[in-house]
Amino acid sequence: MTTSLFTTPRDLLRYAVTRFNTAKLFFGHGSVEALDEAAYLILHTLKLPLDKLDPFLDARLLPQEVDSILAVIERRATDRVPAAYITREAWLGPYSFYVDERALVPRSFIAELIPDYFAPWMVDPEATTNVLELCTGSGCLAIMLAEAFPNAQVDAVDISKDALDVARINVDTYKLQGRVNLIESDLYANVPDKKYDLIVTNPPYVNSGSMAKLPPEYLAEPQIALAGGADGMDLVRRIVAGAAERLSDEGLLIVEIGNEREFAEKAFGDLGLTWLTTSAGDDMVFLLTADQLKI
Repeated sequence: MTTSLFTTPRDLLRYAVTRFNTAKLFFGHGSVEALDEAAYLILHTLKLPLDKLDPFLDARLLPQEVDSILAVIERRATDRVPAAYITREAWLGPYSFYVDERALVPRSFIAELIPDYFAPWMVDPEATTNVLELCTGSGCLAIMLAEAFPNAQVDAVDISKDALDVARINVDTYKLQGRVNLIESDLYANVPDKKYDLIVTNPPYVNSGSMAKLPPEYLAEPQIALAGGADGMDLVRRIVAGAAERLSDEGLLIVEIGNEREFAEKAFGDLGLTWLTTSAGDDMVFLLTADQLKI
């Protein structure tokens, strides 16, 4: 391709949107459409503020800048690599996290609930001292929980050492080494013997039928972090079964299950699930109290 055809970010933005739409890319890692993703990749590559595209749209680019942006566009369109793996960056609200192919791209509806302390339950941020996050991946939720609950020790668990290596980068970046304890463990196996005020998890929950239909962007991620068995509830069953003995008397279990509400209700509906409201509706995250789990 003749790079001299492109002289401004506006030129490249138009090209990228067409390229992405022609390639029928899937957008499920932060962006919702080709325009958003193209703008993000261009601004990131140029090291410009991610929220200020307009002032730079007609700036003249150096040939090497054009080359760099075109390379990123082609990698996204041809290899179907998630944008976050290209930029080594993912955002959850105001938080930026390092990510690479060793961990799932950070995304969670639980992240929306943390700033309000899981309202309407309104967990007391001062009185919460022990938090357990299972299946931590990149450590994003553990970090957000540590910042929301300033007196809490957060034990962040994952079975994948590779994912925990990514989480370590993020914990160090946020200087939370003394409050976020990363643990390599198959769920509760290596977790400290203590009671938790909160157990929070965004586990693998994609059912086998949906796994067979995943777009290439999701196939680029660690499949161990997605696959939840025939009904998506394999790990969730183990998490729910083990939570009662790990929770304090007033403790809460909060579980994200994405689009699997039907299977979650079949598996745990007799416990009386409370569904928390997120931007995607009332069927993505459920809550159980310690009392409910003791039944």
